[in-house]
Amino acid sequence: MLDPANTLMYNAASIWEVAIKRSLGRSDFQVDPRRLWRMLHTHDYSEISVGSQHAVAAGTLPPLHKDPFDRMLVAQAKTEELALLTADARVADYGEPVRLV
Repeated sequence: MLDPANTLMYNAASIWEVAIKRSLGRSDFQVDPRRLWRMLHTHDYSEISVGSQHAVAAGTLPPLHKDPFDRMLVAQAKTEELALLTADARVADYGEPVRLV
């Protein structure tokens, strides 16, 4: 992540997930989604949009993880040949290009 040659990206689905889970009162989602979005822009992250090819790819993933947001991130990483960094060991079970950090 610290290599300036890397392009850091985020997905609107991640902001959406934070917004939904925060509104449900989840204790593990206390960050303000507006602040998260502003910080991503402040630090020059690029937004990657969800496309129909990503939706199709998400439907072909094995059922290792049930969270639809995480499955979309994995599908995008595979479709776009991007590294996906995660702290979730279940997401990392999908293997390359997912990396547990």
